[in-house]
Amino acid sequence: MTRLNGKTAVITGGATGIGLASAKRFIEEGAIVFIFARRQESLDAAVAELGPNARGVQGSITNQADLDRLYAAVKAERGTLDIVLANAGAASRLKLGELTAGHIDEIFDTNVKGTIFTVQKALPLMRDGGSIILTGSSAGTTGAPGMTAYSASKAAVRNLAKTWAEDLKGTGIRVNVLSPGATATELAKETLGEEGQKLYASFTPLQRMADPSEIAAAAAFLASSDSSFMTASEVAVDGGLAQL
Repeated sequence: MTRLNGKTAVITGGATGIGLASAKRFIEEGAIVFIFARRQESLDAAVAELGPNARGVQGSITNQADLDRLYAAVKAERGTLDIVLANAGAASRLKLGELTAGHIDEIFDTNVKGTIFTVQKALPLMRDGGSIILTGSSAGTTGAPGMTAYSASKAAVRNLAKTWAEDLKGTGIRVNVLSPGATATELAKETLGEEGQKLYASFTPLQRMADPSEIAAAAAFLASSDSSFMTASEVAVDGGLAQL
């Protein structure tokens, strides 16, 4: 497939998990992909794995200067930008009685504030037909035990897409949310542990966690013209977790 032939994409959190799987899929479909990640070692490994159509920029979405460097690199090489997959995020478990201001700030600074500035700073490079994809979560609909701040932040991400679809009227730029359920990423394994993974798999009608490539397939659909009449939508790729 070459649905993204000649397109330029930015994927934050692109060195591992859903971001890396999406970068692979976008490149397979013809895109040039700039992946943005905090850790240089994992970024270098991802670029080496992805091949010549991948570019790596190190930085954090919570640092606006880092985002400026990312988009300066895109502008210098490509001039314009077609796709933004705002995928970088943070998650950790704390029960209601254990929540701290620092924990809440960390989650919301990354998942909400970081997403806002990732998109805001991309807009000057985007053109008619552009696609913005925000990574949400089934937890933004259902909630999740011990994940107060994370679940609330992903509910906020769902609303960002609805608000921005209004703000972007007349530009030809679409914005949608991709909401995975339990997905077997490095972050999920670290956050949930073995027992937590089994638990979330049992909640899902398909009785398993998703492979990151399954989420990437839906991301490629939202990035392409196949979804050209979709904006402000949420695409759930959750094995039915939040649908029943």
